Formats: sequence, structure tokens, C-alpha cells
Amino acid sequence: MSTAQTPDDGALPTHVVPYRPRHAGFAARVSAAHDRSEIPLATATAPPLPITEAPASTPRRRRRYNAEGLEAGKRSTRTLLWILLAAAMVLYSFPFLYLLFTSFKTPIDTIAVPPTILPREWTLENYTNALGRSGVLPSFINSVQTAIISTVLSLVLAVPAAYGITRYKTPSGRVFIMAALVTRMVPPVAIGIPLASMMAGVGLADTPIALSIAHTTISLPLSIWLMSSFFEAVPQDLEEAATVDGCSRLGALWRVVIPVVSGGIAVTAIFAFLASWNEFLFALLMTAVRSQTTPVVIANFQTQFGLDWGSMTALAAVFSIPVILLTLLLQRKIVAGMTLGAVKG
Repeated sequence: MSTAQTPDDGALPTHVVPYRPRHAGFAARVSAAHDRSEIPLATATAPPLPITEAPASTPRRRRRYNAEGLEAGKRSTRTLLWILLAAAMVLYSFPFLYLLFTSFKTPIDTIAVPPTILPREWTLENYTNALGRSGVLPSFINSVQTAIISTVLSLVLAVPAAYGITRYKTPSGRVFIMAALVTRMVPPVAIGIPLASMMAGVGLADTPIALSIAHTTISLPLSIWLMSSFFEAVPQDLEEAATVDGCSRLGALWRVVIPVVSGGIAVTAIFAFLASWNEFLFALLMTAVRSQTTPVVIANFQTQFGLDWGSMTALAAVFSIPVILLTLLLQRKIVAGMTLGAVKG
């Protein structure tokens, strides 16, 4: 008999393994248990499970939690930035605040060891002593004259130079602006000594004009660089449109470009003014009596017992007021000028 044939009584051949489904034994035990009523049939007797629907607001709640987390992170970041900003402000302004507090101290408190930040006794004696000395008021006038003249000279020379360099872009212009940068790196003492000799040779020694010219040599390179960056930010299409409307090149510069870069001119003027207002070395080398500026006068506050710290700090505090007021008045122009080059047309 062949192995593919089955016996007549339906029994499998001895070499054929009968098929058993997987878990057949377990299914048989379960069926037997059902027959003995030990396990109720789930399909017949088990109560239907309650259908719990997913809360409809889960995505919305997740979004709300995410939004609250982002808002909390923003608040933490903002708080950290404010703390860092306050710390930087305290560190930056502490020297000036210490100078200001020292100007209100008594002579004994100014030399006390260890020093105190706040005065034990507030007094205006230092201000009366400083402002009452001879030569203080003329030094203020000399400082104002020198700063204004050097600022005007710097702007008059820097604006056309920067405009020509940025608009014509010649090789000589690039060499010129690089030379201006290199001269800015030269130590002031290397320029001040020959300048003092030259001014004495032409009869301008101890005059505000000579000191203004010397201060212009300091501020002019920086002014050219600043104005070049501001002119680069102005698109040439504005000038071309003005020339189409009938303006000349000079008219387009005066009527269109200069109003656009007015913020940059204000920034350049502030830097030139500060460079002249705070300068000390050239003033010490080139002035004697008639054109002494306030920084030189402050350095000469000496007594037989040493430096008069109270009067020096009082006059330095008064000397800082014009610069602070000027910065506050031109604050908008300064911010506009500093952001002028951020977006180019």
C-alpha cells in the first residue's frame, strides 16, 4: 500500500504524525473547564466592558501644557537676562558711582583705611573748593572750544572722504582708508611730541586751535571708518532716483544721502567729541597756561600733603555732566545710527 493512501477504516498510517493546532492542549483544557462550568464563557456570560472614550481635550490639554512650559521657560530666560544685565550695569557704573560718592566725603573720609563706599558725613565742601580755584572756569571753556572745533573739523573732513571712498571704490581709496586705520594704531605719544614741536614752530603753541588740530588727528581715522560703514548702508538707487528727478551729484548727497545718514553723523560727532573731551596727553604736551583743559587742571590738584582727592573727584563729576547730557539728548540719533548698518537696502 502506498503512503499516500489511507486505510479503509480511516486510521492514519503509523508514520504520519497527526496535526495538532498550537495551544490545542490549552484550548482543550479550557473547553473542559467550560463544560464543568468552572470558567464562564466570555461570549455568553461576561458583561460587556464599559467603553471609555479617550478624553476629547487631551490634545488641547497637551498644547496648553506645552504653551505653559514655553511661557515659563521664557520667563526664566528673561529673569536671567535681567540679572546679568543688572550685574553688568553695577560693574560698569561702580567706578563712577564711587567717584561720585567720594566727592561728597569729608577730607578725612577720602583717605580713610579701609575705604568706605558711602560717605559717613555728606558735604559739599569739595565742590566749593574745586570750583573756587583759579583756572577751573577757563579750563572748562578751553575744553568746550577744543572739543567743538575738533568735532567740526573731523566731520568736515570725514564725511566727504568716506562718501568718495564708498561710492567710487578706487584702489587709492582702499589704500587711504587702510592708512587711516594704521595711523589710529600709532601710540599718541609718538604723534604728540612732533605735533607739539610743529605747533610751536608755526606760532600756535598753547592755543586751542593747535590742540583742536591735534585732537582731529585722533578722531579723524575713526570718523572716516564710521562714516564709510554708514554710507555703505545707503543704496545707490536713492541717489540715482534723485538724479533722474533733476538733482546733481552734490544735490543728491545733500538732499537725500545726508538726511538718511544723519544718525550716523550724530554717532560720529559723539565719538569725536568724546575723544577730544577726555584726551589728556596732547593737552599736557601742547598747553601751558592759556589753553589748559580741565583734565590737565584736575591732574594738578595737589597739596603739600599729597593729592586733593575730594576736589579732584568733585571736579571730575562736574566735568562728566556735559557728556552725559549730550548723550541723553542724542540718544535716539545714536541708536538710529548704530542700527543703520544692520539692514542694507
